[in-house]
Amino acid sequence: MRSIYKFLILASFPFYLAGCSRQSAEKEPEKESVHEKSDIVTLTPEQQKLSEITLGEIELKELSGTTKVNGMLDLPPQSLVSISTPLEGILKSTSMLQGKRVAKGALVAVMQNPEFIQMQQDYLDYKSQLQFLKEELDRQEELAKENVNSKKALQKARSEYQSVSARLLGQRSKLSLMNISFSALEKGQIQKTFNLYTPIAGYVTQVNTNIGAFVSTTDVMFKIADTEHLHAELTVFEKDVPKLKLGQKVRFVLANEEKERMATVYLIGREISKERTVQIHCHLDQEDTQLLPGMYLKAYVESGVSKVEALPNAAIVEFEGKKFVFIEQPPSRSNETYRYRMMEVKTGVAENGYTQISFAEQIDNAKVVVKGAYDLLSKVKNTEEEEEH
Repeated sequence: MRSIYKFLILASFPFYLAGCSRQSAEKEPEKESVHEKSDIVTLTPEQQKLSEITLGEIELKELSGTTKVNGMLDLPPQSLVSISTPLEGILKSTSMLQGKRVAKGALVAVMQNPEFIQMQQDYLDYKSQLQFLKEELDRQEELAKENVNSKKALQKARSEYQSVSARLLGQRSKLSLMNISFSALEKGQIQKTFNLYTPIAGYVTQVNTNIGAFVSTTDVMFKIADTEHLHAELTVFEKDVPKLKLGQKVRFVLANEEKERMATVYLIGREISKERTVQIHCHLDQEDTQLLPGMYLKAYVESGVSKVEALPNAAIVEFEGKKFVFIEQPPSRSNETYRYRMMEVKTGVAENGYTQISFAEQIDNAKVVVKGAYDLLSKVKNTEEEEEH
């Protein structure tokens, strides 16, 4: 009997094990633990000391809305002169050099052309003919009063006089373009050369010829710029044009220079270019003769000053495409630790080291980390990496 009993027990044991295995398999698998991201950063006293965290408060700052633009220094048309010759010829002499200062009316070139001599001869010839025709016209008018001559003779005399008078006037206009002295010419002094003068005072910026060179009427021989009246020519994108108004202040810095200068919006262009930009003309608040046209600049157009809530730039950090600050939290009761809450903010105007901020929720009398925010952000990143692993 004992042998039979033992046999039954041993026979039923595999079925018991199979039943246990089946029950274990039917149990639901345990859920993996989920690590929720926390917006609280905790520091030990040692970590707090090493991070050198400094707290501050949200301040009310007068910040002006600004539009960042690029541009260059330029000259108005009346301050830049291109000097050409009214009559082609050979450059006989000049003393112009780039950078040379010239006064208004200064001699810039002496030109020579045989045709110039012929033009003077024609002028004297027309003048002599005109004197003869004037006397003939007067004689015909006297005869006409006595009915001695025919009407046709009087008309012919008047026509010839008017024709030569027009030629003389035209020749005089041509010669005046070459700055000729008519008083000397009418005394019989024919000039071999003619002079070119500058109509403005300024600096020579271009010299495109040399002594002995042939110069045509379309060649620009010299360029003279009056740099005392430079202006800032800004290029503004179409979307920023509505922010601009006449009289707005402009802060600008020249390339490779840290000095900040001021200008005022004087004209706003009325045409949009193919690049969807508009030209803005600004007058410098303080003239500087050392500046040169063509210098590139970076400018900020101010659009008004207002008091806004702001924090130092160092208090704001960027994480995953958003902006955050760290707010001090009450210390933990269980142990002596320092706690900071990471809160998202919206930023606005930035100026003079401060940035306008706004919170999604109400913050009262909050202490904000103004120094050491990047250390706290590094701890947030390290914590997330550890949780992922």
